[in-house]
Amino acid sequence: MIVTVVSIFITYVCILLGLAFFTLLERKGLGYIQVRKGPNKVGIIGLPQPLADALKLLSKEIRKPILINQIPYYIAPVLRLILALIL
Repeated sequence: MIVTVVSIFITYVCILLGLAFFTLLERKGLGYIQVRKGPNKVGIIGLPQPLADALKLLSKEIRKPILINQIPYYIAPVLRLILALIL
């Protein structure tokens, strides 16, 4: 059981790191194409950029309105997605 949990954790971390550095690669390419400062000119080869993105994502506050009708609030995005996929 412990081996399975550790394996899942390692896989999850590897996927997140791969995604972070794929985003860095994309930003570098866009920076070169648009001839602007991007992560290719900021920091050490832009390596701090994925860490800054992850820190920003984790530090965002999750808010939920207090006085809402909960059924329409949660059902509306699902219905919108279903309608978008059908049409």
